[in-house]
Amino acid sequence: MEDYLEKFGLDISALSPEETAVVQYSMESELRHGVVVSNLAFAVSREMGLPEEICLETALAGMLHDIGKLRLKGYINGQKEDSLMVEELRYVRMHSMLGYEELKKSSYSDYVLKSVLHHHENYDGTGYPDNLSGRDIPLGARIIRVCDVYTALRSDRPYRRAFDGNTAMEMMIEEVKDFDMEIFLAFLRVMHDPAQHIRQDTPALDALLLKERAKSHNTDKTYKEEK
Repeated sequence: MEDYLEKFGLDISALSPEETAVVQYSMESELRHGVVVSNLAFAVSREMGLPEEICLETALAGMLHDIGKLRLKGYINGQKEDSLMVEELRYVRMHSMLGYEELKKSSYSDYVLKSVLHHHENYDGTGYPDNLSGRDIPLGARIIRVCDVYTALRSDRPYRRAFDGNTAMEMMIEEVKDFDMEIFLAFLRVMHDPAQHIRQDTPALDALLLKERAKSHNTDKTYKEEK
């Protein structure tokens, strides 16, 4: 697990002993979640016809989007006491900002940073941390929002079992106001395409991370959508 942290530019030696124990305990599940979100975000980006560089940047942001959770004391304590309470604590909403601040130290691109910071914004303006709405929400964040919600619904939680695919889709349709409709429709096309296989392993991840880490020291390109 320490190898993955180093690739993300995160230094495990800087963590307290308590935090280190949580990293070792929770990083595997966080990585599994991040891998699925990353691969789904990449597939959706391609379905939208975005440039390959943006597809890769979105995939990288998808992998890293929840890294800020590892800095939350409440998250640490919740692992020991009541995991359901962790989901209800208001300050868990700090994780996107904490992730942004942590990754900013490692010179990730502005596109990746803003995708991580705003991945809990809702299209109707009811999300966090800044209550952004519509296209004021960065493109990568809007893509990750859809992919993250689906992946979370399809995953076991301490307080519930995973929903099946159809139920997860129905639940998302009921809350479709949260999503960019163009992105949501691309997501539906990906999920209904039998040729699509959303990988849950990491054979291409190492190459992606090496490419992005090398590039981040030389350039900081921000993709600008055509309005």
